[in-house]
Amino acid sequence: MSVQPAQPTPPGSGSGEPALEVRDVTKRFGALVVLRGIDLVLRQGEVLGLVGDNGAGKSTLVKILSGFHQQDGGDVMVGGERVHFHSVQAARAHGIETVYQDLALIPQLPVYLNLFLGHEVTKLGPLRFLDKGTMRKLARQYLDDINVHVPSVDAEAAQLSGGQRQAVAVARSVRAATKILLLDEPLAAMGARESRLIIDLVKDLASSGRVSIIVIDHNYAHLFELCDRINVMQGGRITIDQPVHETSLEKLTELMISSYRSQLEEIPNDGA
Repeated sequence: MSVQPAQPTPPGSGSGEPALEVRDVTKRFGALVVLRGIDLVLRQGEVLGLVGDNGAGKSTLVKILSGFHQQDGGDVMVGGERVHFHSVQAARAHGIETVYQDLALIPQLPVYLNLFLGHEVTKLGPLRFLDKGTMRKLARQYLDDINVHVPSVDAEAAQLSGGQRQAVAVARSVRAATKILLLDEPLAAMGARESRLIIDLVKDLASSGRVSIIVIDHNYAHLFELCDRINVMQGGRITIDQPVHETSLEKLTELMISSYRSQLEEIPNDGA
């Protein structure tokens, strides 16, 4: 299966207008060029899968979109507006939230406080106090609305399963995100049952059209279940951009194996 350079999807040609556009974005770290001109479109209400070998640049791209890194060249557009994020807070101000594989919860805090971490509800008085009653009530309502089930919002995060903790982390980001959710290996090191919790949550969110989602996952079966389109990153570029219904798990696996073999052939032979 030959690899042809991806052609960016023209704005307005899909089911929704672009929520996010990446145009010719580059990034280097010293002499190492990680991104070599990324072109990517994420449409409103769409789930886009991003795959590629280790070192292809996937996580670097996510960190640029989340404001953790800044690109060296190219443009990022959110809702048609050109943006340049100098911090994670700046990306969040534009409605972008990120969930990484390492759970960003505080184990000793209850679920409801983890859900509102950084966005606590307070009440006025001689001093400003946490309004724990309101946060408990809102946490129960919100988790019920998006079908995240935990034993109790008063339970410490440490008492939850890995899948439940990740579901709370995703729920917190979705609650804060107004436009775009970035999921970087959200199912890593999870068993089938725990992965099912997150897959169902993402599918529910996508079907509701609340946010547009980019998912990085090395398990291609997850992506074929979750995503509308698949983008393949190789050598710091998007080389394949296809709707899921126009490809298959077998074709994608074959492509990635061929890519890996090509990379091995490019490694210099020292005569060993």
